[in-house]
Amino acid sequence: MTATLPNDTEAQRSPREVFTALSGLIMGMFVAVLSGTVVSTSMPVIIADLGGDQAAYTWVITASLLATAVSTPIWGKLADLVDRKMLLQLALGLFVAGTVIAGFSQDTGMLIAVRVVQGLGAGGLMSLVMIAVALIISPRERGKYMGVVGGIMALATIGGPLLGGVITDAFGWRANFFIGVPFAVLAIILIQRTLHLPKPNRERVKIDYLGAILLTVGVSLLLIWVSMGGNQFDWDSVESFVVIGISAAAIIGFVIAEFFVEEPIVPMSLFANRTFTLAVIASISVGVAMFATSVFLAQYFQLARGATPTESGLMTIPMIVGQMGASIGIGALVSRFGKWKGWMLLGSVLVTAGVTAMATLQYDTEFALVSVYMFVLGAGLGMVMQNLTLIVQNDTPASQLGAASSNVNFFRSIAGTIGVTVMGSVLATQVTTHITSSLAKFTPTSPDEIDALKSLATGDLPKVSELPDTIRVIVESSYGQGIADVFIIAIPLAVLSLIAIAFLPNKPLSTKNAAQTLAEEAEQVAIDLAEAEIGAPVTSSLQVVEGSDAATGADREASARSSATATAQEARK
Repeated sequence: MTATLPNDTEAQRSPREVFTALSGLIMGMFVAVLSGTVVSTSMPVIIADLGGDQAAYTWVITASLLATAVSTPIWGKLADLVDRKMLLQLALGLFVAGTVIAGFSQDTGMLIAVRVVQGLGAGGLMSLVMIAVALIISPRERGKYMGVVGGIMALATIGGPLLGGVITDAFGWRANFFIGVPFAVLAIILIQRTLHLPKPNRERVKIDYLGAILLTVGVSLLLIWVSMGGNQFDWDSVESFVVIGISAAAIIGFVIAEFFVEEPIVPMSLFANRTFTLAVIASISVGVAMFATSVFLAQYFQLARGATPTESGLMTIPMIVGQMGASIGIGALVSRFGKWKGWMLLGSVLVTAGVTAMATLQYDTEFALVSVYMFVLGAGLGMVMQNLTLIVQNDTPASQLGAASSNVNFFRSIAGTIGVTVMGSVLATQVTTHITSSLAKFTPTSPDEIDALKSLATGDLPKVSELPDTIRVIVESSYGQGIADVFIIAIPLAVLSLIAIAFLPNKPLSTKNAAQTLAEEAEQVAIDLAEAEIGAPVTSSLQVVEGSDAATGADREASARSSATATAQEARK
């Protein structure tokens, strides 16, 4: 049996038309990246100004990451069911609303709450943008386009911390939250005018509300247990057992429920795919390394090296150059030659080397050496992170594109969130231990030193530049050692990622985009139904047959084939 597809307008798009279609997506990602990076270098200043401690610092980051992680698979599943353009605009609107409200925060509690809203929007953007790109561009051609997208993201990523530092020093940290609003408005307009995506061909939409609730409860309580255990309550306390018990029950219930619901958020059948399962395992290390460096490098430069927010932004440039340079360059090479596994293996080796090097940091480590460490880690992440999503999309049925893409991002985000939470707890403990040990034999000799010791005793993040030199060197040394200690946690995970990537099936990249594949699947389903109706194969062309009965059969076949083609064409719209 053969079937001929009608001409596909997606396949005939010129590079200019593709970039026009991507313009709104690029601007949306630009807003998401810029809104995060402009704040990153000023976070120590924000927490100090709002009177927060190390736990508050960690939770400001964790709240957004948690909301992003929990919502990512839900957004992805919705993309398989409802209008993707509408979902993109909704996610962008949530992200902007949370970002703007964060600029009016009066305390760390309010900031943490609005960061949840911001995280919900970010989860949608990170998931839906990659799904939309897959619908427009084939895996084989995606690298060269994503290279240009990566360059624009590099502008936001590299320029964001520096811009945020300048704004913080000149106008205060609150101004950072408003800088992305004009770009967000432009992104919404561009998405509406230029992005045209096929709509899911679903007559009935079944949303897995039970799964969403169980997933949210299970993952949220797990993060709360990891974050507060050993601090707000003991690990072996009744509170600890209750929290982890409810979390485990919710997660187990979620897994069981996903086997029986009609449209599961995380289809368990995906784990039968070797590529998907190994990519999820590899994403764990990538998530921890990516989020840890973004969170703790700002603290390292400002609290361990005494840099200003502006200087901190400048100091992170080697990391960003490595990451974006590798993403753009390797993306172009993958697109040109169709080979991806060797680059991913090299990237995973660089990630392992990078986190190992980060575990050797001290407050007085030569900056040139720190720059090399950051560049190596960034290059490794650039080679691995983008390609993990690419190979999963390449080896997944188009009807499950949203669920598969978003769940790779989900496991990366949840690993990063748990990793940052654990690392933050370890850092707080280590810094307290190092400072207490160093100050045990210290005797203050001036009012400034006495005031500084009282400030440190509150547990709030210190303003290093205002500390007396004798105490400042102790604090910087403690933070330098503490931040190095937390990177030790990432080393075994990086090794695990290397092993998982080594066993990934080396499948060639497809030359068809997801929209084409979806149309083919829809036409095949229609043809199968037509065959069942007439009790004979439906071919791609009419055969000349004699006799009235044969003619009647041909008419029925032609009618069935016409219906099949109409169904496929409808699926393309």
